[in-house]
Amino acid sequence: MSVSTIAPGTAADAPEAEGGKKGGRKKLVLVLVALLVVGGAAWFFLKPAGPPPEPVAGEVLTLDPIQLNLEGGHYLRLGMALQFTADVHEGADGSKALDAAIDLFSGREMTEINTGKQRQELKKDLLHHLEEVYHHEVMDVYFTEFVTQ
Repeated sequence: MSVSTIAPGTAADAPEAEGGKKGGRKKLVLVLVALLVVGGAAWFFLKPAGPPPEPVAGEVLTLDPIQLNLEGGHYLRLGMALQFTADVHEGADGSKALDAAIDLFSGREMTEINTGKQRQELKKDLLHHLEEVYHHEVMDVYFTEFVTQ
């Protein structure tokens, strides 16, 4: 009878090693699946809800025309109306809008405000400023009078 010795870490340990590797792979796959499920759930609950709903038009406040000094001794007579959202109730004040218009138009040259395209750009700038000042309660601004001399 012959006795043979098997060195540690050889074929005798192979079934245990394979079983250990399979168990490790299973754990890894389960952890990856769990991470995907948690990530998908987080995305579903934290994703943006889409674009905000469009505001509903409310009251229109027409402001008295004002005269603004332009560069070179010219002036601008500006009348405007503010379109508020439906959330705004009575008591809307136009003083902030008048102040913003004075800041935007005063001291400009007539050539900066004469064309329709320039006037539309200034109107966009004014509306952007009004949205900030009125905390998004103003939907639009309308020029009811725009006379230069």
